[in-house]
Amino acid sequence: MFRGRTYGLLKSLHLMDGQPSLAYKFHPAITSHVHPCQKRSVDYRQSYKTGPSSAGGRTLNAPLTKVMAEKELPGVLILDIGGTHGVLEDLVALLKKHFCLITMKEFLENKKEMGKKIQSIFVFECRPTIDQELLESLPNLKVIANSGVGVDHLDLRMISNFGVKVTNTPHAVADSTADIGMALMLASARRLVEGCQIAISPDTKYFAVDWLGVEVTRATLGIIGMGNIGYKVAQRAKAFEMKILYHNRNQRKKEEEQAVGAHYCEKMEDLLQQSDFVMLVVNLTPKTHKLIGKRELGLMKPTATLINISRGAVVDQDALVEALQNKIIMAAALDVTYPEPLPRDHPLLKLNNIIIAPHIGTATVQAIRMMAEEAIANMLAVLNGQPVPSEVFPR
Repeated sequence: MFRGRTYGLLKSLHLMDGQPSLAYKFHPAITSHVHPCQKRSVDYRQSYKTGPSSAGGRTLNAPLTKVMAEKELPGVLILDIGGTHGVLEDLVALLKKHFCLITMKEFLENKKEMGKKIQSIFVFECRPTIDQELLESLPNLKVIANSGVGVDHLDLRMISNFGVKVTNTPHAVADSTADIGMALMLASARRLVEGCQIAISPDTKYFAVDWLGVEVTRATLGIIGMGNIGYKVAQRAKAFEMKILYHNRNQRKKEEEQAVGAHYCEKMEDLLQQSDFVMLVVNLTPKTHKLIGKRELGLMKPTATLINISRGAVVDQDALVEALQNKIIMAAALDVTYPEPLPRDHPLLKLNNIIIAPHIGTATVQAIRMMAEEAIANMLAVLNGQPVPSEVFPR
């Protein structure tokens, strides 16, 4: 669920059956940009009417007013369209409604001319790489919109020194990432991946009766990082009657804790010692780099499972290998590693008490589209001098 200004902007971007919604058609941040890379006339209805039915907003029953929009769409730099690392075709169509798309290849072929047109950069799957040389080539750049919540691949201080804003998409990713956290917890607890391999193996003649997993219901879940995503995880875990512990920089409001039955642990060590499942939902920063190492793993129960849906470098992977090999903890379930993908000879890939997913926390049709919509809303807000829904500030 989107909140506040973000919700209003995203609602205005939502498309039904390929057609703009009325909110989209009349949103002030969008009507100034009417068609990709060209000028055209626009007809729309607009009036300001105060009353119970309109609540002071625009109404749709006003006389038709013809407005000439003679403004070229702002340029947005992307790595590529399609292919291995390029922006998905569906998202390209969405971006083209508001921007003139310029690929990195087109920019490099004509830096002087293209550099002047680019006012924003759409970062998709951590690409294109943002460095000082690129920023120096873009004199009119105003905003870098990251598709996704993590911005550890961006040098925020350097970018800020160029007077450029950075935005991310925390609202769009919360549900899908919380879902993958629950999926990994359930799959690991019930040994789902291993069970699938047994079921389809040509060597299987019978199913062993002593092949057992553990239950999630009424178990203790420790959530490290109780932001948007962590709280969504807690909401889901409540339905499993789980005891929920959490550790966060700041304690949540009492009513928020009560809504999900969560208990605050000021010390992370207390959470680690009590939890049957420990889920990592933090941003990667210098303070959270290798947050979970040999000492922390040693504090966990030998029957516990570590679940990571944040960033791979939050966990000391060498220490995790040792903990899994020596049964310090029972299992791990990771949506993220460092690097991604892991080298094919990495010891984590040889263990049978681990699940590794290919960083698919936000890999749903709905989430990818919502991230693009939120990124577009952020870019348009910056370019139109409006409050920015999801701005990221250097620390």
